[in-house]
Amino acid sequence: MHNKRAMTDTKTGTVYYTLKQGDSPLVATAIHDGHEVRHNLADLFNLTADERLREEDPFTAEWTGITDNHIIGNYSRFEMDLNRPPEKAVYRTPEDAWGLQVWKDELPEHLAQESMINYDKFYTDVKAMLSKLIEQHGCIVIYDLHTYNHRREGPTGPAADPNQNPEVNIGTGNMNREKWAPVVDTFIHSLGSYDFQGKKLDVRENVKFKGGHFMRWIHDTFGDSVCVMSIEFKKFFMDEWTGTPDQEQVQKIKQALQQSTKPVLQALAQVCQG
Repeated sequence: MHNKRAMTDTKTGTVYYTLKQGDSPLVATAIHDGHEVRHNLADLFNLTADERLREEDPFTAEWTGITDNHIIGNYSRFEMDLNRPPEKAVYRTPEDAWGLQVWKDELPEHLAQESMINYDKFYTDVKAMLSKLIEQHGCIVIYDLHTYNHRREGPTGPAADPNQNPEVNIGTGNMNREKWAPVVDTFIHSLGSYDFQGKKLDVRENVKFKGGHFMRWIHDTFGDSVCVMSIEFKKFFMDEWTGTPDQEQVQKIKQALQQSTKPVLQALAQVCQG
């Protein structure tokens, strides 16, 4: 079974988000990959496209190719952040957005509400997709893929302390950690033992992030039927100030994720059968 659902901007033809449902019990999501902004918001931004890109998660959509179930956000988190609760999904003040002044003037409420219509539709569609996958498999696992910055003091400034900024942070927030221990531990071991250009990745749990609203909403909505791991790759594989990637490392990350899927799905099957 392969179903594809998308929400499209009728004026530009650009797809807000893409949901693709396949046959696997593994879902990969990239809800911050998007860079597009709505036509009637573009001139209101105080930030340049490059400044917005710095806080987005480019290349994460490419990594979702490890499975046949995809949830991808194609629009910028600066228009609406799918990983924030509804009351915080539209950034309005610098405190909402890493101290950045997002808008030239206060965002008109009717435009914010247009964004929230798309936000609500996204969550409705995701709920329908995940419900079908749970009905099909009993339980599922989600790789919630993100990236994060570690050179906030400028392109030539020092990198953030690696002790508090692992190369891969696994957020396990509000899940039933005891139930899902075989899945989470298998994933962390698989990713951490992968030969990544002659070294091992620093993979740790809940050091930098514990996961955002999207993960928490899924766990709250579906309970112990879903194991969501919020997987944050530090932007060591790219220049976070120019957006230029090291393509070899981008592909190696995808390969590292890909090789984890077999043991993770084996662990998922054991938990579900138990």
